[in-house]
Parts: sequence; C-alpha cells; structure tokens
Amino acid sequence: MKNLKDILYKVSIIQVFGITDVEINQLVFDSRKVEDNDVFVAQKGVSVDGHLYIDKAISLGASVVICEDFPIDKKEGVTYVQVADANVALAIMASNFYENPSTKFPVIGVTGTNGKTTIASLLYQLFSKAGYKVGLLSTVKILVDEVEYKATHTTPDSVTINKYLDMMLEAGVEYCFMEVSSHGIHQKRTEGLTFAGGVFTNLSHDHLDYHDTFSEYRDVKKSFFDSLPKSAFALTNIDDKNGSFMLQNTKAKKVTYALKTLADYKSKILEKQISGTLINVDGTEVWTKLIGVFNIYNLTAIIAAADLLGLDALETLTIVSQLESVSGRFQYVISEDGITAIIDYAHTPDALKNVLETINDIRTGNEKVITVVGCGGDRDIAKRPKMAHIASQLSNQAIFTSDNPRTENPQTILDEMEVGVSAENYRKTLTVLDRRQAIKSACKLSEAGDIILIAGKGHEDYQEVNGVRSHFDDLEEVTNCFNQLKKK
Repeated sequence: MKNLKDILYKVSIIQVFGITDVEINQLVFDSRKVEDNDVFVAQKGVSVDGHLYIDKAISLGASVVICEDFPIDKKEGVTYVQVADANVALAIMASNFYENPSTKFPVIGVTGTNGKTTIASLLYQLFSKAGYKVGLLSTVKILVDEVEYKATHTTPDSVTINKYLDMMLEAGVEYCFMEVSSHGIHQKRTEGLTFAGGVFTNLSHDHLDYHDTFSEYRDVKKSFFDSLPKSAFALTNIDDKNGSFMLQNTKAKKVTYALKTLADYKSKILEKQISGTLINVDGTEVWTKLIGVFNIYNLTAIIAAADLLGLDALETLTIVSQLESVSGRFQYVISEDGITAIIDYAHTPDALKNVLETINDIRTGNEKVITVVGCGGDRDIAKRPKMAHIASQLSNQAIFTSDNPRTENPQTILDEMEVGVSAENYRKTLTVLDRRQAIKSACKLSEAGDIILIAGKGHEDYQEVNGVRSHFDDLEEVTNCFNQLKKK
C-alpha cells in the first residue's frame, strides 16, 4: 500500500474533492482491472475516453479518481483529483509509486525511425558480455537481467515501464536500455523518468497515420532530447539531416556520431560481405557480423554510448566483433543449393531502401534479388505506394503480399501499393495475397546464388487478420520452403 499524498508529488493538480491522506493499492488506467482501494486514472485516449468509465471503476472498488474533468455526480467516500493532463499525471505517479527507479541506475533511451531495436538490443548484448547485469525494454522483448518477458508495445505504458525498472533494481541490474517511440513520447509514457542518456538514430517517413505531419513527428522526437537533464548525454547521428535539430534545445552533453561527416565518433566501411563487414572505428579495424551501412551506423552509436557510459574502448571493440544480429533484423538463412533468404523488419520506405541497397551492394551482380513485401493495415497509407516503388525498382522481382492487414481488406492494401509501381517496373511485379504462398513463390522462382528478401514482419511470429492473431513466422516459412526444395 502507498499513501496517495506521496504518489501525487510533482503532479500538476487543479483541484481536489475528498482527502489525499489515504492508503491506496495500485494505479490502474483500464477500468476492467480495478480492484478495492485502487487509483483509477481516466485518460483521454485516441479512441476511448476513460472519463466514461469512472462510475464503473468506482463500482469495482476504486477509492481515488484522477481526471481532467470532474464528473457532475461525485460519490461520497471517493477522492477526485483534477489534473491538467492525465497522461502526464499517470507517468509521474507511476514513477513515485515505484519510488523513482530510473534515478537509481542509468537508463538510456533510443529513439528514431529505424534502428531503435537493434541499438537497444546490441547494447544489452555488449554490456552483458562485459560482465554487467543489464535490462532491456524493446519491441522484441523485455529482459530483466536474463529473465525474458513478452513485449506488447515499443514503449510500454508508464506503469509497466516503472514496474519493470523496479524489478530490474531488485535483480541488481546496473544499466537499462530502452526503445522510446514517438507514440510513447507523445502519450507521455516516459514523463517522470530520468534518463542518463538519449540516442538518436535517424528520421524518415513513418507513423503519419498517428502524427498529422512529418514536422509534428520530428518535433515529438526532439521533445525527448529537450527533456534530458544536464547530467545526461544526447548522442545523435549527425549524418542525418535531423540529427543536429535534435540537439538544438537540449541541456544534455551534445555528442555526435557519423560515417560521412566530422563527428565525435566516426566509422568507415573497409570491406563488405554477406557474412559481415570490416570497419575502421576511429583508427582501429574491427570485423563485425552485422551487414549494411545502416547497421554500421547502429554499431557506431553503440560504441559511442559504451564509451560515454565508461566501458573500456578496447574491450568494447573486442565484444563488438562477437555481437550477433537481432532477431528479424537482416537475419539470413542459406539453402542447401545456395539460395540466401534474408528476413528483415523493414516496414518503412527508408528501411526497405536501406536493406535493398545493402543487398545490391554485396551481390556480385549475377544473382537475382526477389523481394516479398507488404504493408500493415490500419497504419499510414501514404507509405504503401512508396514501398512498392522501392521494392520494384531495386529488385529483379517484387512480390506484393499481405503483412498484418488487421481490420483492413488485404486486397485494398495491395491495390494501394501497386499504384507506386512505374510502367517500366510493372513486368517485374507479382501480387500474391496469401503471405505463405508468396514466400513459396519466391523460393520457386529462385536459383542457386539468388537472394530472397522477406520484409516487413521480421521478428513477429504472428499475422493479424480481422483482429485475430494466428501463428506465422517468416523465418519458419522460408526454412520450410528450403526443406521442401531439398527433398525434390
């Protein structure tokens, strides 16, 4: 039990009805989960207004209601606290409820369009291999030292974040690396947290189904760096045109990394192969198993962050050479007869372009590149024709298929993708609605030496159709196809 007065510390309160010197059980923002003596926080969400469920929460036992608008009828024995922003209030209260765990060990936030998962996950690997107990909050999974939990959002809700940070403290974790999404920042899930550092990867077209404009999307990302304390570092990719913009108003120590521009940390690619990349990092040559220019940016950010957090430079580079690619990020499997299949989460135009340019860069020129790609339903529709254009332009064959159609008609999504295919590339495209059949078609069209890119879902092990998730794993599917080819 906690005292309401204590968890309201630093919350911007407009007025209170009732008493605040009361013991409460837990913080809840889903009225269905309310129990006796809970605090119910009524949030105004994108599609649901929590204020409509105040009475239900009270009927289930809520003794405190945090809201932006007082209800007309207030129940006796219930404390109502009116706040300016319920999302901010929930985040601050969650930090207070768990006694501000983010202030007790370094928490590093990674934001940007692409690379968040890779950087956060590889930093977890790096610090673990260096002998530290480490925590990870990512799209792929949540790790408390070596104990794994399933992730449901890129950036979880503020109560969940603080709960896991508290668990990390209990487990003796010394560093935590977490992805910070634009949704998470905009919905104030990271308010109340103290970050020891922030990393900016890049910015390109994404989430315009949620953010009205690209500039709003960019400004939301920037607000994360604006909020960093003076004691933190702000590490940015200065090669990205928005990299310097992120640093404009930050109080944190400004640090840069790059491949092309003069920066505090700089890498240069010396040699590229399907098995890895030879790079020069500030005068030292290092072999990495990671492939692609985008991954060398990620590695440079990791090396810089490790240095800023006090790791020995030589130890860092030694461990970097051992790091494995993250699940569903340029993950590849080779068939018995020499066909390479690459599974990648690329679900934005920029990410798809990066992966295909990497493949075309390391191929000898005789192989075919066959791309299987779709676009998610109930998401930004403007990127659909762009991704189809990129796939058809940079591949010998592009197969358009379903991704996670969610509640949309899968054929409608494919029709909107096909609009982006230019006349000269149309002959190189094929539409196969069923994703399993699309992957099989790619395998049948392939010969020894060819490269199949299966893009969009990466680490996901499900496909969501009409709100129902069924098991589906791109890596499993292509491996099955290769096994079938082997039997023939």
